Amino acid sequence: MNRIRYDWKRLEEAAAELFMRARVPHNHAQTVAQSLVHADLRGVESHGLSRLPIYLRRIEAGVICLDKEPEVVKQEGAMALIDGSNHLGAVVGVAAMDLAMSLARQAGISFVGVRHSNHFGSCSYYAERAIEQGLILLVLSNAPEAMAPTGGIRPFFGTNPIAIGIPAGSEPPFLLDMATSVVARGKIALAAKKGEPIPEGWAIDQEGLATTDPQRALLGSLLPIGGAKGYGLAMFIDILCGLLTGAASGPDVKSLYDNWTQPQNIGHVFLAVDVRRFWPLAVFQDRMDAYIREIKSVPRQAGVAEILIPGEIEGRKMREQKANGVSLSPAIAQELEQLCAAYGVDWGRTRINA
Repeated sequence: MNRIRYDWKRLEEAAAELFMRARVPHNHAQTVAQSLVHADLRGVESHGLSRLPIYLRRIEAGVICLDKEPEVVKQEGAMALIDGSNHLGAVVGVAAMDLAMSLARQAGISFVGVRHSNHFGSCSYYAERAIEQGLILLVLSNAPEAMAPTGGIRPFFGTNPIAIGIPAGSEPPFLLDMATSVVARGKIALAAKKGEPIPEGWAIDQEGLATTDPQRALLGSLLPIGGAKGYGLAMFIDILCGLLTGAASGPDVKSLYDNWTQPQNIGHVFLAVDVRRFWPLAVFQDRMDAYIREIKSVPRQAGVAEILIPGEIEGRKMREQKANGVSLSPAIAQELEQLCAAYGVDWGRTRINA
């Protein structure tokens, strides 16, 4: 089945209108809509508009608070702690990112921790915005239990993502965005929604056996990337984002999908570095460009057409989809169309072709 293409700006407008119909203030509605469409533009459908229905359900259920803004509860020098006030995660994330970038410009480096947040979308959304400002940004977040420690069969850690953005000049920037599990849980949930199997090596079932059934995987556990190395990295992120900030950690981070009485209390960390404290930005960008070209000139294996750097595939996908329209799976498009009908939002205007 051919996918229908959608205008990315109109998708943002429709998503923002849906949030506003759910009483989200205009500026916050735009922020969350932009963060979701950003993921779809990059081809990361698991973190895109497929998450919009669950966000709205949690708002309507009263487990996300729209009445209080994220608040800086502690700041000393270039270090700060933000209480997200249980607001929408992207709203909290942008507040923390903006503060981290501001402090880095003042002190050269900054460390901003966040507690009482919610799912905040794709980490690359924040890293990309820092790249545009000529800053290096490290983004960490913990997440609801989905992955067992190495050797275990019961989930303890979340997929606990990490993103790193580093600006370049004429070459594409370095933008690493990855879960510490083999795959983000959202991709398994998306496979379950589509009725598709998942590859071997992604997950185990409740008995600790390998499975390609996404439903059994969702009841079981994801596997860490690189075995014990991914487990260690997930634990490190949970310590910083949960224990250090005062957010929840391990199994105490509440589910986005299954818990309708308690806030998620997710924690994030934003660490920003002002490149200009080391080099004039143009000089650093030139050095990055030369470095990237050197990597790309490494002799290639048979059958490899090109050596790519982290984030380059997604960056190309974004440019293509901004020009030609965002491709959404029929299952997600149908769900969004039904949601728009329920909230009185015109979904039809988002289509480029039929």
